[in-house]
Amino acid sequence: MLPSGLRRIVMVLGFPAGYTDAGFVPFETFGAKVWMLTLSVLSELVALLTIGLVRPWGEVVPRWIPLVGGRAVHPLAAVVPAALGAAALTLLWANVPWWWTYPHDDMTPAGSLVVGILYQPLILWGPLTAAVAYSYYRRHRPATRGTIGS
Repeated sequence: MLPSGLRRIVMVLGFPAGYTDAGFVPFETFGAKVWMLTLSVLSELVALLTIGLVRPWGEVVPRWIPLVGGRAVHPLAAVVPAALGAAALTLLWANVPWWWTYPHDDMTPAGSLVVGILYQPLILWGPLTAAVAYSYYRRHRPATRGTIGS
């Protein structure tokens, strides 16, 4: 998340970040810059929400949040979006390991190598989100009544 987001911000600032001069032209528009900045911020916010699955503020909404602050988080309100997000992220980034097998005519050879390396951590984002969502679920599921053999 962070390495790829920082790369996009570098591009917003006008540096080609591995693209050839001709390949960088589409990223110089105002709309492309807004999109890259928005995508970077949203990615970091989603990553921050994932941390809520392992921190106390994932169990009780922080008091500074209007209307719901101080209330307990219903476990399914955290687990369902996290599980759906984990599935979406896994599907979205599933092709990244094969980055180097695709042609990148709009990038320099060094740029293609660096971008491939920067995006490799995204492969783990979905499965790791699934793991912490499952852990959250296990810690917050209702206790079962009775014992084995009764």
